[in-house]
Formats: sequence, structure tokens, C-alpha cells
Amino acid sequence: MASSSMSSSSSWTSKQNKMFERALAVYDKDTPDRWQNVAKAVGSKSAEEVKRHYDILVEDLMNIEQDLVPLPKYKTVDVGSKSRGINDFDLRLLKNMRIQ
Repeated sequence: MASSSMSSSSSWTSKQNKMFERALAVYDKDTPDRWQNVAKAVGSKSAEEVKRHYDILVEDLMNIEQDLVPLPKYKTVDVGSKSRGINDFDLRLLKNMRIQ
């Protein structure tokens, strides 16, 4: 997957990712100097780094939508006669889900 190709020097904290998400909501694709504004909102990242981060996320989403990323194997936990966890119906729903 593309995100695994990121070097440790360009790793993102969960706080930076949250600030990145919020900045993308404010600065849409038609905003002049979008990546500079997003970088400023995130802090400690350059415009090139935030653009690369965005491109990697878009590539990951495309791979998921094209079924190139396998669904995780979830354990099923039996509690009495009821089973908890993911089942075949849930898997079909997840597999056919498309992110807009």
C-alpha cells in the first residue's frame, strides 16, 4: 500500500492528521495556495509534504474502492447462543461500500 512507503522523517501524528483533515475542509480544491494554507494550518509540514500526504491518501482510497486492499480478518466471539463480530452479511456490505 502507498502509505507504507512514507519515510519515518515524514511521519504524521494523530494531532497533525486531525489538523490536516480540518484544513482540507476549510481550504477546498479551488482555494488559491491551498497546500501552503494547509501546511500553515498543520504546522511543521511543508506545502510539498501536505500535498504528498493528500496524494497518498487519495491513492489508498482508490485501492480500497478497487478491492485491491483485503478486508481485515475479524474474530468472532461466541457469547452463549449469540455470536458477536463480523459475519458474511457484514462482509458483503463492507465490500460493496463506496466512499464518496
